[in-house]
Amino acid sequence: MSTSSSYEPAARGAADLAAVAVLLQIGAELGVDRFLDSGDGFTAGQAADAAGLPAGGVEEYLRALVAADLAVADAAGRYRAAADYADRRYEAGYVSWAMSANYPFVEHARSFLTDPAGAAGAHPRDGRRVAVSSRWVGERAFYPGVFEYVSESGARRITDLGAGAGGLLIRLLLQDPARSGVALDISSAACDAAREAAARAGVADRLEVTERPIESLVEDPGPVDGAEAVQACFVMHDVVADEPLFAKLLGTCREALAPGGFLAVVDAVSYAPDPAERRFSALFTYLHANFMDIALPAEEQWLEKFRAAGFSSVRCLPQPMPGSRLFVAAK
Repeated sequence: MSTSSSYEPAARGAADLAAVAVLLQIGAELGVDRFLDSGDGFTAGQAADAAGLPAGGVEEYLRALVAADLAVADAAGRYRAAADYADRRYEAGYVSWAMSANYPFVEHARSFLTDPAGAAGAHPRDGRRVAVSSRWVGERAFYPGVFEYVSESGARRITDLGAGAGGLLIRLLLQDPARSGVALDISSAACDAAREAAARAGVADRLEVTERPIESLVEDPGPVDGAEAVQACFVMHDVVADEPLFAKLLGTCREALAPGGFLAVVDAVSYAPDPAERRFSALFTYLHANFMDIALPAEEQWLEKFRAAGFSSVRCLPQPMPGSRLFVAAK
């Protein structure tokens, strides 16, 4: 007698999610994901040549994606992502962030509890895996909120703090040819990627890339001076624990903003209590507090920090990622 019908829907969903997350993570490690993300058709040979891999091995990987209904292949041997690929990638992003981006914390949990400083130095996260999983989640769960708010505001001069490869800011520049921006990030690799992406998009003449930590704005606010909008996605929590420094940083941003300008910050709150958020929020809060030495503020604590910095009004807008909020602080 067949046992296939004995699997509960929840178990099938969990099994599917696990499979998709690992298959797509393998694609990211192979460097094949950029072909799938593009939505264009490609051959196994093209993907293999670009990634410097054996064509046969890439062919087998793509066959697995077709079998999993994550990709389709035509009679000519060209592959492309399945119609719901973006949806599946978004869902997999949560698993990827939890298990792959944070794997050093999971694998060495005992070390982090017994010797936090030593473990932090010995077992760092892979920045690329963090970036990949954050993009998979962020493109659906928190980037759109910032994009829509800044876009609808009509802001023409925009600074992105912790801009990474500049994708969000470049989208805003492409939307309005009168816009210009500054992408600030501490990572040289991210800054290089932002310059390359800006050149490909044809906005390099309107995008200034600055390699600096956000803390440096306290001494030199040049990158935010005159900005009509300053946006920051999951970067403020890196400095929020240092209350005097964070207060100075917020105050600097407020003073540097153009009249009528605003600060749009997406970040996480500590242990969000809503049933729809609490599990992922609990993981996010726990990992940051115990493995990254980052104590996330509660929602009201975030709001009070913006108010204390002198912003005239502060709004809090929940975002699709559990525990994430968009804080909009007007000068």
